[in-house]
Amino acid sequence: MTPYLTEHFANPHASDHAAGWRAHEAVERAATDLAVVIGADSDEIIFTSGATESNNLAILGLGRRATTARRRILVSAVEHKCVLSAARVLGDSGFQIDVIPVDSSGFVDMVELRRLLNDEVLLVSIMAVNNEIGTIQNISEIAMLARSVGALVHTDAVQSLASGPIDVTSWDVDTLSLSAHKIYGPKGIGALFIRRSVQKLVEPLIYGGGQQFGIRSGTLPVPLCVGLAEAARLMVDDSANTERRRLGALRDKFVAGLQHLDDGVRLNGPPTSQRHPGNANVHFPGIDGRDLIAAIQPRVAASTGSACTSGTQEPSHVLRAIGLSGSQAEGSIRFSLGRFTSDADVEEAVNLIGAACTSLRDRS
Repeated sequence: MTPYLTEHFANPHASDHAAGWRAHEAVERAATDLAVVIGADSDEIIFTSGATESNNLAILGLGRRATTARRRILVSAVEHKCVLSAARVLGDSGFQIDVIPVDSSGFVDMVELRRLLNDEVLLVSIMAVNNEIGTIQNISEIAMLARSVGALVHTDAVQSLASGPIDVTSWDVDTLSLSAHKIYGPKGIGALFIRRSVQKLVEPLIYGGGQQFGIRSGTLPVPLCVGLAEAARLMVDDSANTERRRLGALRDKFVAGLQHLDDGVRLNGPPTSQRHPGNANVHFPGIDGRDLIAAIQPRVAASTGSACTSGTQEPSHVLRAIGLSGSQAEGSIRFSLGRFTSDADVEEAVNLIGAACTSLRDRS
């Protein structure tokens, strides 16, 4: 990213001079590199400000330009709030929004999905990997069912590259959202894959100079585009699978350490083999999650749900959807392990959490 912050800082849409051409080439190369990672073509990549904008563009864009009798949108009960909120906006404008329930592991209820699907459904939006409990959905199977009634398919895949490769062809999705900061890239940049044949069906959210095929106007931030593409490339290089295995083993060690402290500690969501390798959503019986998080500051960073909603006081809608009571959800914390987490970090975190739990129970 550095050269595009210092030397090649021209507007990538300035077509009258060489400095602009160099910036434009960098953006085009970033689109190509990102497309290769997910099995797309470069003209199917639309850069955005992040996953929230990508999800809004996919859902609102398709809904607002819909001209058919299809006036139903299907979303799962464990979607990110930006997906649920965008769907709700379409609901306010006359669409019927149906929420697909999930099982105790967070997997979409396929029987209910089949029941809900008919020729009135415009769009099915299911996240590929859940941000709170790490559930890895079978997107290709979901897409196959949606295709059987002629519905479009969107997936929020921002957590996916850390869990495994993405292939928009085998997944058979029409739109797919990505975010750089979920894969160690810069904040403030994301992308939306839009299948070429679907692009004419998407109403822009942002109008202006007609950049990015008129789908998303605005001057692109060259360094951020470059950073997103490079981060994505690193997530699928030769060491990627080794790193995922290391991370999964480290996560399992962390959970086992917490359960050794208290056999009532429970891992919320799916089995470890079917979840994001760095995700551990843990229920601590008899403990308020917010009190525990406060007690382990500033040594351990964690949250009671999505970071985007961690300032709210309500229990996680994801944990409620998989069957936890309000008090169980409030006693649960999401821990995230990553590329720079070490064995020593895990051991120290377990000790700090154990001491904090003991202190909180003694105090109560």
